[in-house]
Amino acid sequence: MLIWTAKFSRKKAAGAVILMGVVMAALIVLMGRAPEEPEIPLPKLTTNEERVAYLQSLGWDVEPEPIETLQFLLPAELEEPYRTYNELQLSQGFDLTKCCGKQVNRCTYTVTNYPEQTGGVQANLYICEDIPVAGDICASGARGFQGPLLRTTE
Repeated sequence: MLIWTAKFSRKKAAGAVILMGVVMAALIVLMGRAPEEPEIPLPKLTTNEERVAYLQSLGWDVEPEPIETLQFLLPAELEEPYRTYNELQLSQGFDLTKCCGKQVNRCTYTVTNYPEQTGGVQANLYICEDIPVAGDICASGARGFQGPLLRTTE
């Protein structure tokens, strides 16, 4: 049988306990973190052609020229109706809060391939610093609606 003995002063023993506690706390913090999901890079949309191509990549055929373009300053903090609109955006991977206090461009295009509706459907594409930050498909009138820009499989 082999017996080991060691002498520790109270200071050394307290230091060892504190060091072990710090190491354990660091491990708990590191293990408790969820792995970060890599962000999908959004395309730069500096020209009208790039915006039309982006909408086409989402499954929408649109008229080549926008029917309206609008520039506005997004408020520093989202209030209604922006907050409700941002809920739609969050559901499709966009987030308007990243552009609070910044200049935003809205480009509106006529959609020509919306299922079961021959006219009156528009695509709104919101761009901040040349990156798409929001969007929707909408129609006004008796059969009006507003839905996500990202097309769901039919």
